Amino acid sequence: MDRLNIAENIVRLRHEKRMTQEQLAEFAGVTKASVSKWETGQSMPDIIILPRLAAFFDVTVDELIGYVPQLSKEQIQSLYLTFAAEFASCPFEEVMAKTKNYVKKYYSCYPFLFQICVLWLNHYSLGKSEESRSETLHSILELCGHIMEGCRDVRITDDTVVLQSIVWLQTGQTAEVIEALEEISKPYRLWGQSGAMLVQAYRLEGKQDKAESFAQISMYNAIMSLIGMASIYISLRMDNLADCEPTIDRIGEVERIYSLAKVNPNQIAGFEYQAASCFARHGKKKEALAHAGKYVECLQELFASGRLLLRGDDYFDQIEEWFDETGTGGNPPRSRELVLEEVKRSFSNPLFAILEGTPEFEKIKKKLENLS
Repeated sequence: MDRLNIAENIVRLRHEKRMTQEQLAEFAGVTKASVSKWETGQSMPDIIILPRLAAFFDVTVDELIGYVPQLSKEQIQSLYLTFAAEFASCPFEEVMAKTKNYVKKYYSCYPFLFQICVLWLNHYSLGKSEESRSETLHSILELCGHIMEGCRDVRITDDTVVLQSIVWLQTGQTAEVIEALEEISKPYRLWGQSGAMLVQAYRLEGKQDKAESFAQISMYNAIMSLIGMASIYISLRMDNLADCEPTIDRIGEVERIYSLAKVNPNQIAGFEYQAASCFARHGKKKEALAHAGKYVECLQELFASGRLLLRGDDYFDQIEEWFDETGTGGNPPRSRELVLEEVKRSFSNPLFAILEGTPEFEKIKKKLENLS
């Protein structure tokens, strides 16, 4: 909700000036009783007086009245999903203009601004020209800079550093990425032990539920990080099948043990696609088909419900409350329609040409085409 803190601000600014209510009343041309009512919230200064007071206290009118437009977590989530749906169905430039108007209105609502950056990053590729896409990435970097400069919430600023680095990678600014992330990502930093210490503190405080819940989400995140890094590692070692196969086999076991194809089919689909690409590159048709099939099975699981939501299972039975805390409330960063449109182009990659014409691959492609 929008807030006005004019009463508190007048009291604070008057005290900073070491003025009495009578002195302020004399300057403003009102009675002491009027100033008293301003400071107790019973009334507000006349609109004509506001610029005079702001100039006297050397602040802007917005700062004087304490106008800080804010959105609740639920409002931010709702707006994100609305904008994501509009990006899937409306002209890109039209939706960008609309979101930029919201940015102007809520320029001090940093959680919202961060989610707008995420929204733009996940949809900038819809721009009709290279210039449009480049401008969107530049807008993200500008907004990230504003967040870093003004936001006092370390959680948001830390996430903004990572998001900023993603954009820098997209624009080829790799030196900036290294400078921003190299030190904070070092594996030996004590920060990596913070989660375990927090769990222990919860337990010692008798907050068993919180300890278990945080331990679960930490394990879940660690496993998903392992899967994501394994996909990247395969891409790095793609030319050497002997290096990739052990990674594919080991991640396959992790996937099976934790039933990850049901817990996070989107993440596992990405890994299976990378594995299929690797085997196809080396002419291993049987293995490529097996992983291509698993890839489509993950997508079938992903699109089985009407909405693409992160979810837990019988083992990870306390993690969904954490998903609700995310900017999108556990929903995907892009609309279901856009994700579906993208995955249906999966096998246009030239690497899969080696599988064309085989009955098994035709069946797999048919399953992919039938996703809805």
